[in-house]
Amino acid sequence: MTALVLMRLRGYAVTGRVLAPLLAGLVVLGTLYGGGQAQVGEAYGVSAAVLLPVLAWQTKMLLDVEPDTQRRLAAIGVGSPVRECCCGLLAAGAAAVPVVLLAMMAPWILNGIAGPQYPSDLSLGAGMALGVWAHALLVPPAIVIGAWSSRAVTRTAGTGVTVLVAGTVGVVILGLQSSPVPWLAPPVLAVARFCERGGSWQALAMLTVWAVFWTAGAVVGYGALRRVRR
Repeated sequence: MTALVLMRLRGYAVTGRVLAPLLAGLVVLGTLYGGGQAQVGEAYGVSAAVLLPVLAWQTKMLLDVEPDTQRRLAAIGVGSPVRECCCGLLAAGAAAVPVVLLAMMAPWILNGIAGPQYPSDLSLGAGMALGVWAHALLVPPAIVIGAWSSRAVTRTAGTGVTVLVAGTVGVVILGLQSSPVPWLAPPVLAVARFCERGGSWQALAMLTVWAVFWTAGAVVGYGALRRVRR
């Protein structure tokens, strides 16, 4: 499985596909922090939210690099389609790490962080810890959305793009405070609001559980589709 993960990461990098989402992430972060300084919690909460479509797109590109025949042979090589699916998700997770590290460093490089101005403001250390939590929490949902839009599931490029766009837009619409069914989407906007306004440990734990259960359900659905669409 390790060899398959490394092979997919190498194929993603060697073909140059890694550049498009990386450059998109740079543009998004540059635009976000170029408009002025923000409190550390708010900056990282918004950063995690806007990177979700970038990471979902990156996942789709990584999974689509491998030809269909090679993907089927890979499933035989690692012993089962389940392991092959896991290798794809693990490779996407590894590819997301540099983007998240860039997002964590970008506000300091671009002078986008303002220090605490009021006693109620988060300290820089607490804000950075909250930023790590926000990005780590939203990476798995982004990967799953990208996996659902991959060619192995959608079959055609047009359908894949439609699923990707619908998934990311749906996350925003369902995440609005006025949404009657926010639990149908991962807590992307809820996490951003929490980072901006703060909250209790109970609220933080609830958002974490929400994201974990949503991701687990989406992964199960992805695995079920992959079992019938090889």
